Amino acid sequence: MLIGYAQPNTTRVSRALLQRLHLRAVAMWSIQLCAIPISGILAFLLRFDLTLPGNQWTNLVCAVPVWMVVKTVVFCLMRVHLTSWRHFSIADVTRISMANLAASGVSVIVLSLIAPARLPGSVYFLDLLLCVFTTGGVRVLARIVTDRARPVACGNSLKRVFIYGAGAAGISVVREIRSNPRLAYLVCGFIDDDERKRGLSIQEVRVLGSGRSLRAIKSKHAVDEILIAIPSATGSQMTQILRRCYDAGVRCKTIPGLTEIIEGSGLTAQIRDVAVEDLLGRTPVKLDESAIRGKVEGRVVLVTGAAGSIGSELCRQIARFEPTKIVSCEIAETALFHIQREMNREFPQVHFAAEIGSIQNKRRLAEVFDQHRPSMVFHAAAYKHVPMMEAHAVEAVENNVFGTLNVACAAAEHGVQDFVMISSDKAVHPTNMMGVTKRVAEIMIRSLQKKSCVTKFVSVRFGNVLGSNGSVVPIFKEQIARGGPVTVTHPEMRRYFMTIPEASQLVLQASTLGHGGEIFVLDMGQPVRIVDLARNLILLSGLQPDHDIEIEFTGTRPGEKLYEEINTLEEDTVPTCHEKIKVFAGTTVPWSALERQLDALRRACMVRDFNTLLLLLKDIVPEYNPSVDILRRALKPVPHSHATAAAAGLLQ
Repeated sequence: MLIGYAQPNTTRVSRALLQRLHLRAVAMWSIQLCAIPISGILAFLLRFDLTLPGNQWTNLVCAVPVWMVVKTVVFCLMRVHLTSWRHFSIADVTRISMANLAASGVSVIVLSLIAPARLPGSVYFLDLLLCVFTTGGVRVLARIVTDRARPVACGNSLKRVFIYGAGAAGISVVREIRSNPRLAYLVCGFIDDDERKRGLSIQEVRVLGSGRSLRAIKSKHAVDEILIAIPSATGSQMTQILRRCYDAGVRCKTIPGLTEIIEGSGLTAQIRDVAVEDLLGRTPVKLDESAIRGKVEGRVVLVTGAAGSIGSELCRQIARFEPTKIVSCEIAETALFHIQREMNREFPQVHFAAEIGSIQNKRRLAEVFDQHRPSMVFHAAAYKHVPMMEAHAVEAVENNVFGTLNVACAAAEHGVQDFVMISSDKAVHPTNMMGVTKRVAEIMIRSLQKKSCVTKFVSVRFGNVLGSNGSVVPIFKEQIARGGPVTVTHPEMRRYFMTIPEASQLVLQASTLGHGGEIFVLDMGQPVRIVDLARNLILLSGLQPDHDIEIEFTGTRPGEKLYEEINTLEEDTVPTCHEKIKVFAGTTVPWSALERQLDALRRACMVRDFNTLLLLLKDIVPEYNPSVDILRRALKPVPHSHATAAAAGLLQ
């Protein structure tokens, strides 16, 4: 019974909607058909000073029907009738003008054949101008009426805003605000740093001045917020704009670029607070998706450290290219549980296999490889915290060196086609355990390439990623939430930063390049001062650095460098086909020689002989410069039993 009653109601609504659309179409065509004869009659009257000679009456009677038929047909062929009157634009004016020009040309030919007498050329010209004016004018009028008739929220509920940037993006924002009732904004003016635009009126909104005079302008206009509409702004420009907004005492939000709007849910939902990523000014990554898809689609991909910052983002990015299965190898149970739930929810079409295990466990790795038979491996599992690895040198070597060796050997033994190791910029002229173990892993992976004839081994080196586990950004945010202080190790500490998605996407792209043995390095842009990053995060929280939140300098930690390097002087930088990826082609250590050094290093780990371990690392990586803290530990007396065991092991 309920279905029986619902059907007529639905049908009635559909009929009413169709009837309304039909009436609107009839009205639009009627207006257009009236414009054609009116233009023709006015053309004759204007040509002959409002008094038609007797011999021109027959021409008028002949010409008007011809114009109506020809122009209607041409307008239909050129789809002029499909132009939206509500969103009429400059492009539509061009289209209507071209349609009128084509119709006039056809009319000239037809009338020259059938007209009783020759029509003056000025009549054709006047008719063309008048028809463009009337057919375009009624649409412009409809657009004006539609814009003015938009429902507006109550004046008291509107948020008064400035738009920073009077370019194409800013103009689009004004149009969107006017056409979308859900955007309860009242635009009070443009702010633009181009002095040539000052005083101009754009979309009936005046350019009030530049950002340098923002404080004075804001005092004259009670605005609640500033919308930054400069998607192309660099990191330094965004930082400068942010400081000007907070100096003027007004909150700011940003408008995303076109890519973010397309991938999101439209402009309304995309207006957001300025994020620290905006201050880096990183340009969107351009991927060769066909090459990546050719590598990933229909294949089984294994990711170690899959629940970490980079590993989890790699899983998300890989899933976009529809592999048969993603196998995640992870030792952290809770983190693995969460990424498994997310992947099953967001990518139900991709089989996600969660495998708990340590990369230091050869037997467990063999089980995972035997069960799933991956053809591609992304090795992201590693110990990464510099101060902690300085205090746990043996564990750093066991995990970052021999754990990596275990995964690489398992990949080679099981016929994996591609092996990609995630490295670090700390591997360049390393001064800490994390960096030197990563450098050893790079050398080892490069050397393994000469031994393997099936697997293609490559390493990808990059710097810090924003928001990763244990990075400075989450720590700074936590300190700000507690009310400070924000702790920075040194005023001149600088680091390279990129976003997690950008790093993961470029890792995928690098996997499609090279022939094996390469160390790829990602374009990290310009290094960022950590103290500047801290100040910007405080500003983004709506607070003032050194006033609301103090910044304290605590001194450099063991193993830290003030500046990170991307490549060593001994390595040759070679460009690739991707602008953000370069390759370092250095010398390769023969596997036979490296294997002996690794065996000695393994024995030093087994007996926990720190001094021997340090000497062996220095032997493998001559450019390694241990920290003062490490050297102090090395100078401590070594227990006799350890020294005897180490000596015995090294003499074997």
